[in-house]
Formats: sequence, C-alpha cells, structure tokens
Amino acid sequence: MKFDPQKYRELAEKDFEAAWKAGKEVLAERSPNELYPRVGFSFGREHPLFSTIQKLREAYLAIGFSEVVNPLIVEDVHVRKQFGREALAVLDRCFYLATLPKPNVGMSAEKVRQIENIMGKKVDPDPLREIFHRYKKGEIDGDDLSYLIADILGVDDITAVRILDEVFPEFKELKPQAGSLTLRSHMTTGWFITLSHIADKFPLPIKLFSIDRCFRREQGEDATRLYTYFSASCVLVDEELSVDDGKAVAEALLRQFGFENFRFKKDEKRSKYYIPDTQTEVFAFHPKLVGSNTKYSDGWIEIATFGIYSPTALAEYDISYPVMNLGLGVERLAMILHGYDDVRKMVYPQIHGEIKLSDLDIAREIKVREVPQTSVGLRIAQSIVETAEKHASEPSPCSFLAFEGELMGRNVRVHVVEEEENTKLCGPAYANEVVVYKGDIYGIPRTKKWRSYFEEGVQTGIRYIDGFAYLAARRIEDAAMKGEKELKIKARVVENLSDINLQIHENVRRYILWKKGKIDVRGPLFVTVKAEIE
Repeated sequence: MKFDPQKYRELAEKDFEAAWKAGKEVLAERSPNELYPRVGFSFGREHPLFSTIQKLREAYLAIGFSEVVNPLIVEDVHVRKQFGREALAVLDRCFYLATLPKPNVGMSAEKVRQIENIMGKKVDPDPLREIFHRYKKGEIDGDDLSYLIADILGVDDITAVRILDEVFPEFKELKPQAGSLTLRSHMTTGWFITLSHIADKFPLPIKLFSIDRCFRREQGEDATRLYTYFSASCVLVDEELSVDDGKAVAEALLRQFGFENFRFKKDEKRSKYYIPDTQTEVFAFHPKLVGSNTKYSDGWIEIATFGIYSPTALAEYDISYPVMNLGLGVERLAMILHGYDDVRKMVYPQIHGEIKLSDLDIAREIKVREVPQTSVGLRIAQSIVETAEKHASEPSPCSFLAFEGELMGRNVRVHVVEEEENTKLCGPAYANEVVVYKGDIYGIPRTKKWRSYFEEGVQTGIRYIDGFAYLAARRIEDAAMKGEKELKIKARVVENLSDINLQIHENVRRYILWKKGKIDVRGPLFVTVKAEIE
C-alpha cells in the first residue's frame, strides 16, 4: 500500500480512526530499512579506491585472467635474486619487519622477595623458572604469559601483570630487532615466487592477476604518494611473447575504464628484472582529464607499465617460459575516475578534510523536535495547518476556529488568531519550506526565485507552519493533562531551526559550519494559537 497524503487527509476528515488504522497498515508493509534504518538492508557508500579495485577485478576477469594472491611478506633474498646489483637500492625503499627478542629472565632471591611482598605470602620460584624457560624456547606465547603466571601463583591477572611490570625490567628494556623479512614493495617480488611453483605445471598460456597492497618507504607522504599503495598487476606466460602482447593486454584492460587512445614509450628506468628495451610506459587518453586543473589537462596520462621478465631473473626461480608483466597503480586510476587531485584526500578523507555529506544525508538529519503523543493531538496539529493555509491572508484582528473536540476527557477549542491590527493572520514565511541545497540549509518559499533550489536540492517536506503546528498541539496536550484552562502559543520571527520546532544532529551542524556552509531559515512566521480547555 502506497502512502498518499491527500487520500489520507480526506479519510481523516471523515473518519480519523479509520485513517489511523490505514496508516498502521502502511507501516506494516514498509521494508525493514524504512522502519529501522540502523539495522536495515540499504546499500552503503563505497570507498572510491575499493570501488576501483572491484572494477579492475571485473575487467581482468573479462579478458580471461584468473585471480591469485601473491605473498605479501617475503625474504629480502628474493629482491637480491631479482634485482642483482641494484638490490641494495631497492631494499633501501623496503620496510623490514622487526620482532621483540625473548629475554633471558632470571629468578634471583631479590626478585622472589619482591614477588612475596606484592602477594603477601611465600612463593616457590621453581614453577616460575619453568614458565620463563618455556617462554624463552618459544613454547609459550607472550599473550599467554600473564595468564599462566596468575594461574601458578594463584593470583588475579591484574596482580600477575603488576609482578611482570615491577619485578622483571627485562621486558621493559626489550627493543625490536629486524630480521630478513620485508613487506613487499613491488608485486613482481610475489610473481616470481608464485610462478616458480606453477609455471611448469599449468597449461599455456597462463594468465593471472593480483590486486593487493605494496609498501614503500618514501621520504614522506604527499599529494602523489603514500607509504602503502595498491598494485593491479598481471602476468602472461607463454612459449613466445613480445612487446605487442603487453600493448594488447594494456588496451584491452584500460578501454573498459573509458580510455580511448594509447601511446607507448620505452621506460628509461629499465628495471633489471626486465629484458632491455621491453620495459614500456603506457600513456592513455581519457576525456575526463581534458581541461582539468592538473598537468594532465590535455587528456593524456601515464597509467601503466609493462615489460618481459629477464631470462636471468627467471632462471633464479627455474622458470623456463617467457613472462610478460603489466602493472598499474590503483590510486592513480581511482583519482582519474573520481576526480581527485590529492591521493591523501581520496584514500583518507576522514583525516585530510574531504569528508562529504550529500544534500540527502543532511536532509535526513533534520527532524521535528516535539510531536503530539495522541491521535487527537495529531488531528489538532493538522487542523491548525489547514486553518492557516485557508485564512493566511485574512486581515487582522481575526480569529478562526481550527478544532473543537475532546482531549483527555476535556473539551478543547483551538483557534488560530491574530490580535494586532493592520496585518494578516499569518506572517509571510508561514509556508516557507526547509530545503537542503549544495550543503546549505534554507527556509524558502515556493516561488520562481527559488525554483532551482527545490528542483536541484533536497526537499524535507517540512514547512514552518507544520513544525509550529506540531509544537502547538503538543503544548495543548500538556496543558490538558495538567488541568490548565487556557493556553497561548506564539511564533514570531524565525532565526533558528528550533524556532520552528526542528532540530538537526549536532555532528551534522558542525559539519556544515566546518565546510563554511550556512543554515539560513530566517523569516517572519507570526502565527498565534489559542486553546480553551474546559
């Protein structure tokens, strides 16, 4: 059942209880996400980087490449095998992994006395010696140490940690020691390892791709580089391969992302693991770049590199077939597709100030603050709105009956009034509607001047009179409950959302101010409601 406000209003005028029942039926048919947005099943928002990764996966699969995961943590010996004399220069850019050595922990008489002072009783040191010996041998993990000490000494975990902290300074003095393990700085390092296991077992041609993180020890992070990046890399293994195979793969892959024309240039860097004169830079034209505020405003950008692995490097891994490797940086492609000029802002928007809320995000957080708690209260609010709409331009002084009926066992008469002379029942802004437009919040009338705001922005559907009517009805309910005999609710010049009984989450308000946006709902509402309660 679709909710139709006009039909619901007409039904409410004839039979409010039937309208109330119909409303409950509409709610019953709504999806879980509509009723319970915190646990619903709507789609969230993709990160541009991982959105691009997914599209790259689909693109590689579409041209017949199969996906693999290459080793991420590798011995530095692999870099030496692949780069030869240049290995030291490459390893200088690698992150080495370090671990904490296991200390030799002694159990002197002084340490035993310290433990006894903490526990307040005698201690047999032999079980502790056994635990520390097993820890040194690697039979016990560090995260189990305090638990086992607590168990042997018969104390709680907090006391066991205190004993380790105060009695055994050996643990505080530990410093990390690097070994030979590195974080992969090039996907090539992983390809050699992978192909060494399968190149002589799979039928040719072998077509594989991997999209995963690499790590590089840069001098620092800036608009074009990060310590960690994603490489979208592939290999083609066959009995015969040439540079033309690399060109064909590059074009087939990149055309799926809107790149139209291609240029190929020999790469002057000439990595040692490629055959000389096969390492090639791929330049591609993308219409999104034309006229952009970047150095690629002519539409051309270097987007990928490929080459054929050197037989010398392949021989180190007993790989007997030629291998073509192509790779591209996912971040660069994502920046093109999503219009970023700073990789930090794209990858870490929450840190580098590129948080973006859509107009819809903001509009969803604008809510009515106080609403009636009874069905009669809802009818009063609706009656106030209808009376204001019907008589808004009537000259004052004037008074119009909006509602008469029973509320909480008492007879209630509600009027919309204007007691001052030479004005109108409602102020000019009574029908202003709250709209979110380009990240700003406005309270504006539906006139030609503001048409684009309504058409291009997000309408909340809340007018000033609507918010005020809900507040007035709630106040009348409270007065009836307290036994009051009369009540006057006035709205004058609107300065803030709260003046029209609206609120916005504080986080969203701070976001708007942080973006130097505005919340401009100023306007003369000037509506008064009087209630007589018998």
